[in-house]
Amino acid sequence: QVQLVESGGGLVQAGGSLRLSCAASGSILSINAMGWYRQAPGKQRELVAAITSGGSTNYADSVKGRFTISRDNAKNTVYLQMNSLKPEDTAVYYCNIDLYYRDYWGQGTQVTVSS
Repeated sequence: QVQLVESGGGLVQAGGSLRLSCAASGSILSINAMGWYRQAPGKQRELVAAITSGGSTNYADSVKGRFTISRDNAKNTVYLQMNSLKPEDTAVYYCNIDLYYRDYWGQGTQVTVSS
């Protein structure tokens, strides 16, 4: 069994910053890709950022230049540094890890950006 624990969400004013963390524990031998997704009310879940085991990253166009994804392989943890936040970034953010044979989701953490 694998568990993901997310932290770091909250309420912030536009232009502010937040850092999300997602720590994986349990029966983990090797992690392939790690990523962050978000889902706003009435919208589909979308990819925000992802990072491969080799450190390659990709971002949604809407967050490029503002968000940075990183990972600590020793801690099985993925981070999302979010700067210059906008009201349209308001959503529930979910982490996702790919263990090659299947993937797992975190429980979600709310990020609310006020204007």
